[in-house]
Amino acid sequence: MANRDSPAYCLCDNPLATSSGPRRLVHNFQETRADSLRSYIGQLTFFGRTLTENRLLSSANYVRTELPTRLAHRLRDMQTLPFAVVTNTHMSHVYDLYYKAFEKFRRVREIKTIQDNEKYCQLIEETLQEHLTVIPRLAMGVLECQDLLQPEHIDRLMNTLLRSRISRRVIAEQHLALTETFSSPWHFPHAAPQNESSTDFVGEVLLRCNAREVVGVCWNRATALAREAYGPECILPQVKLDGHLDATFPYILSHLQYVLGELLRNAIQAVVETPSAPPNVVSPIEVLICEAPQHVIVRVSDRGGGIPKEIMPKLWSFSKGSRSQTHLENLSQVPKMAATMQELKLPGPESTGKSSNRDTVYQDSSDGSLSSLTSRPPNLRLGVGLPMSRIYAEYWAGSLELHNLEGYGVDAFLQVPKLGNKNEQLSTRASMDAI
Repeated sequence: MANRDSPAYCLCDNPLATSSGPRRLVHNFQETRADSLRSYIGQLTFFGRTLTENRLLSSANYVRTELPTRLAHRLRDMQTLPFAVVTNTHMSHVYDLYYKAFEKFRRVREIKTIQDNEKYCQLIEETLQEHLTVIPRLAMGVLECQDLLQPEHIDRLMNTLLRSRISRRVIAEQHLALTETFSSPWHFPHAAPQNESSTDFVGEVLLRCNAREVVGVCWNRATALAREAYGPECILPQVKLDGHLDATFPYILSHLQYVLGELLRNAIQAVVETPSAPPNVVSPIEVLICEAPQHVIVRVSDRGGGIPKEIMPKLWSFSKGSRSQTHLENLSQVPKMAATMQELKLPGPESTGKSSNRDTVYQDSSDGSLSSLTSRPPNLRLGVGLPMSRIYAEYWAGSLELHNLEGYGVDAFLQVPKLGNKNEQLSTRASMDAI
């Protein structure tokens, strides 16, 4: 059976994988994973572009059956933890949230009308908001319990819980977006034609995601945060963009913005906090975009002195060793966290929705797949940015790697697959994660 937390499962009519057994699932794992993910994005776009009342209700009932099932799997995972771990204050908080959501969602009856769907969407929105505390509480819980579990066990647990969280939020947010689309004035018969930018999104999927424009928006937000953190007198680095600047591909925008936002913010912090020679001369941060037939690679290079060798072994781990207390104190100041680029923005007016102007599509994604972070000081180091960024990248069959030159700088390589080839068959399914 295909894993319910895998992207490939999300809109399949038949949940059974076509593979005949485990051996075949292991064979050509990476290729199958990428193919099934491209098929999934194709399903999202096809479903959204051909939206009818029956399709919307079908989507609602799909989400209605999937959310409690996926939550039940995670509850089962947490029940297998040692007693001292699951009774930790933070882990218990997450468990209670999941159990409360499971109880609410499992009692929802079949959705037969648009009115039923509206009530269900309200329930989804309320639950998504309640669960904004999950990431910081999980991170604090595993830090406090790191003496009770091996680091490898902690990372497997966090990987499983966070991947499942991504899958649930993707299908939930996508259905909310489809419902909003169905209720929009332009969706009704005889409505005025849409302009170009309003057709860029199908639900949460941005069909023509441009890497250069995403980098630009993330850079502006990251530098604004740096100015607030370091003061107006601080000299910030410039960004140098090069490569295939016109590369476009379908993707869930908020996921890409979150990962690139973390990489750029880390690069800016490294350059600013590393003494330069001569003084007041700040080296630029170089961003190279490389387009290949099946993927796009974004390289972020800084000359911020590199990463000390004693930090490297824990860089991708949620277990931080001697630095755990600092991260615990910082995480305690973050009441909510949705893990999107909007978490990195300065406080300001709320977005009013997807803009009708192509130039502001990328700035207005805060109403998209996830909610924004609440009251996070911009200079807090949480210790979860890189591990979570890798999980987001790998969830969509991409990758995130760092090449560290201690004493000089860091090259970060983000590989993003081109999801959703319109010519692919939508029947491809694969089992990618253990339930």
